[in-house]
Amino acid sequence: MKRRKKLSYYLLFFTFSLLLYISPTYAQDKLELNCTQKFPASKCVSNWQQMLPELHKAQVVYLGETHDSEIDHQNQLKIIQELHKKNQKIAIAMEMFQAPYQGIVNQYLAGKITEAQLIEKSEYNQRWGFPWEYYAPMLRFAKEKGLPVLALNTPSEVTRKVARQGLSSLTPAERKFIPPMKEIRTDNQEYRQLALAAFRQHQAGGHGNSASADRFFTAQVLWDETMAMGIAKFVEAKPNYQVVVLAGQGHVVYGYGIPSRVKRRLKGIKQRSVLLSMPSGMTAKKEKAIADFIYERKTPTTQAK
Repeated sequence: MKRRKKLSYYLLFFTFSLLLYISPTYAQDKLELNCTQKFPASKCVSNWQQMLPELHKAQVVYLGETHDSEIDHQNQLKIIQELHKKNQKIAIAMEMFQAPYQGIVNQYLAGKITEAQLIEKSEYNQRWGFPWEYYAPMLRFAKEKGLPVLALNTPSEVTRKVARQGLSSLTPAERKFIPPMKEIRTDNQEYRQLALAAFRQHQAGGHGNSASADRFFTAQVLWDETMAMGIAKFVEAKPNYQVVVLAGQGHVVYGYGIPSRVKRRLKGIKQRSVLLSMPSGMTAKKEKAIADFIYERKTPTTQAK
């Protein structure tokens, strides 16, 4: 139980620290602005079907979610279903499963294990922990239609160790599921500032120091690079597939997280990004799109308790 709580702490820390500054529930703007006013370089839509013509053209589509928003997940499923109507060769790439459990996911899709066994054998509740029913409909759809599902994320043991001791502490066995060290790029200063602003908010509560802040950012980038590597490898192996990526907004905004790192690996790849709720509590860059599309929904986010 103690180990489980410890894992959950680190999971929530890494999942939410960056998202604190982009979550629609984190802060209210001093001056209420609509989506177009706040994010003029992005296309704000009130109906997700308005995005579909552009999404159909992209080989990789990012659906940036707020993890505890049930509505975000409902819209992810709707978008996947609509994309599938036009192109049946779709893969769903998920931050929610860690790379060592790809075989377990494959067993579920092949009907060799039950959904309950998938949850147990992938250690979903310990390693992710958000309500299973948020993601279950998409996995059921993938199983029904014979779609690949990619387990993208870095093993939490590796992420945790990097956050504590740095990349150099990893053993050859621990490096098995991550990119080569030379591919883990931490040189994006704007991304660093965004991530460390979130870390400082955590630090203000009495946690961390400057050295741990640097390791935190490296761990964040490690997530991004590992997920980007998984997407790029799949596209290289199956270039006729469209990949729909389910990941937190923090891995998508401004392309800093996963998209730029996929682009670095796959020159000329066409990608489109969607934030499934409007970010608030962060300063927008007027000259740069935070995402290609922002879904400006009119209903409040359903929060998990």
